[in-house]
Amino acid sequence: MVGEVPAPARDRALPEPRRRPLRPAPRPPHAAFPPERQAEIKRDYDAIFARTRSSPAGFPYFPIERKTTDVPPEERAAIFEDLWDKGGFRFLWGGFSDLLLDEEANRLAADFIRAKIRTLVKDPATAERLCPKDHPYGSKRPPIDTDYYETFNRPNVALVDLRETPIEEVTPTGVRTRGGEVPLDMLVFATGFDAMTGSLLRIELRGSGGRRLADAWAEGPRTLLGLQIAGFPNLFTITGPGSPSVLMNMPTAIEYHVDWIADCLAWMRRHGKTRIEPSERAQAAWVAHVAEVATHSLFSRANSWYVGANIPGKPRVVAPYTGGQPLYRERCDAVARAGYEGFELRG
Repeated sequence: MVGEVPAPARDRALPEPRRRPLRPAPRPPHAAFPPERQAEIKRDYDAIFARTRSSPAGFPYFPIERKTTDVPPEERAAIFEDLWDKGGFRFLWGGFSDLLLDEEANRLAADFIRAKIRTLVKDPATAERLCPKDHPYGSKRPPIDTDYYETFNRPNVALVDLRETPIEEVTPTGVRTRGGEVPLDMLVFATGFDAMTGSLLRIELRGSGGRRLADAWAEGPRTLLGLQIAGFPNLFTITGPGSPSVLMNMPTAIEYHVDWIADCLAWMRRHGKTRIEPSERAQAAWVAHVAEVATHSLFSRANSWYVGANIPGKPRVVAPYTGGQPLYRERCDAVARAGYEGFELRG
C-alpha cells in the first residue's frame, strides 16, 4: 500500500519538478515519434505482422536461442542492459529463451532488475521492500511503469508493507494497520480482478440441459483449444482459458482466434453443419496437455492472477496455455485441416 501523507500547503502549491534518473522498470523511453519513423514502420507492416504471428509471445521480436547461464557474465549484463533500454516486454520475451524455464536463469534476470530498483530508491529499507523476492520474474505480469519507483523518494510518500503490518480497519481519516494509522485524503482500491474466467461466469451462461458454466468449471476452466466448451454448443471463447491469451500480445491472439472461428463457420456452412462443440474426450485431453506443459515453466510458482490466486476460493489452475504461440497455432491449424477433429458437428 502506498500512503500519500498530507503535505504542507506550500508543498501542494508547488509540486516538485520531475527528475529523470535511471528507469525503474523496462518501458519504452518517452520521446518524439517523428513522421519519418512512422513512415518507416508503415513500409515494414507486412514483415512486422509476420513476425508477430510467428514469435512465442506475439511481439515482433524473438528470444535469443541460447541459455542465460551459457553466456559470460559481462556479455550477459550487456544484453540485459540493452533489453532494458529498449523497454516494453523485450526483457522477458526478446531476451534469453530460458527465463521462464530455468530457475537460475530467472534468478540472474531478477537480480539485474532488483539492482535497478536499488539504484532508484534512495532509502535502502524501502528499496528492499520494493524488490520482488517471492516469485520468479515473469510468473506475475511484469508492469511497465512511468516514474513509479521515483515516487518513493518524495517526502510526502510512504510505503506500508502489508505483510509486516496488515490492515486492521479503514477509518474516517485513513487506514489503520497493525503499525498505526496512515492518514489519507483518498483511498484507491487496487485489489486485482477475476481474470480469464470471471467475465464469462458473471454472464450466467447455460449450456445443454441448462447446465451452468459455473458448474462446468467448478474445478477450473475446461475448454478445447481455449475456443469452445463441451456442452455449450456454438459458444466460442475468444482468447479463452486454455489458449495463450494473456501471455501474448493480445491483439495478435484475438486476430488469430477471430480468423480461426470465421474459417470454421465458413467450413460449417459449406458442409451443411449448424452446431459445433468439443467432445468431452478431446476437451479432457487438451486440458491435460495445458496442465502438463505448464509444469515445464515457472508460471505455477507465483500466487498470481494467472493461476487465480487473487480470488478466494477460486480453483488454482494455470489458466493460459504456456507452450507459446507457434506450437499453439500448429495445434489449432492441424485440428482445422482434419475437419475440426475433436469437435462434434451436426446438421
